[in-house]
Amino acid sequence: MAEADVSELLREVRQVQIVANRLVNDLLAGEYLSTFKGRGMVFDEVRAYVPGDEIRTIDWNVTARTGEAHVKRFCEERELTVLFAVDVSASGMFGSQRRSKLQTAVQVAAVLMFSALKNNDKVGLVTFAQEVTQYVPPRKGRGAVLRLIRDLLAVEPRREATDLGAALEFIGHVQRRRAVLFVMSDFMGPDCSRALRLANRRHDVIAVTLSDPRELEFPDVGFVVLEDAETGEVCEVDTRHPRVRRLFAERAARREAGLAETLRRSGIDRMEIRTDRPYAQSLQRFFKMRERRFR
Repeated sequence: MAEADVSELLREVRQVQIVANRLVNDLLAGEYLSTFKGRGMVFDEVRAYVPGDEIRTIDWNVTARTGEAHVKRFCEERELTVLFAVDVSASGMFGSQRRSKLQTAVQVAAVLMFSALKNNDKVGLVTFAQEVTQYVPPRKGRGAVLRLIRDLLAVEPRREATDLGAALEFIGHVQRRRAVLFVMSDFMGPDCSRALRLANRRHDVIAVTLSDPRELEFPDVGFVVLEDAETGEVCEVDTRHPRVRRLFAERAARREAGLAETLRRSGIDRMEIRTDRPYAQSLQRFFKMRERRFR
């Protein structure tokens, strides 16, 4: 990579870091912590017994040594492993707004990564298209998070079909312990309901669905030439005809309904991210939904 390219990449990393940190500190403080639960209970402290404490929590060793009753206190184990599976197929390059779907995914991932960093969680990354293109094992620390953001910003989208099932199978092999798994994709690939269902049995899978308004409906802009970013197939469409626009919208609606049903049947929570809407609001809605359910 040329020196100018490296400098530009580092500038982008710094810019994403500033935005993500601001969102974590100003909007999402405490919400990540209350949304994701640890794996169990760990020892916190020993304190003097007070009436009403459970007898079974008495620490008999300390009680015998001091001559006064003491009890053990435990707290929830907070450390988590958070893994991001990011679709880097060429369809992510599309964006009719200021950002493409992939650029939006990087920014959302950065906010979630810095939230995990603040909670001292391990963070890892899997990128995939037709096959897994990169795997970074989960690690702690600011340096690890910045490395992941840098890798995502440097991604060259792959002009090939998306196989989410293969990515989930790979994750099943490399990530044995339970993790919070954010799957970030437009989900415009073959049916992967079985793979999602199996992954959600082992991990806490969250589908981060990325979409652009022009994938949902056509504006009336006359003749347009469309190219499939993954197959290279080209076609011409006359968007002036109401029937063309209606058929396109109906097909998009069926695809959306099918995805929603797949996630529902798999028991997977969904975070909807659109390129034409502030993603901070989507993050907040998702966290509040999860928090209400845990209550």
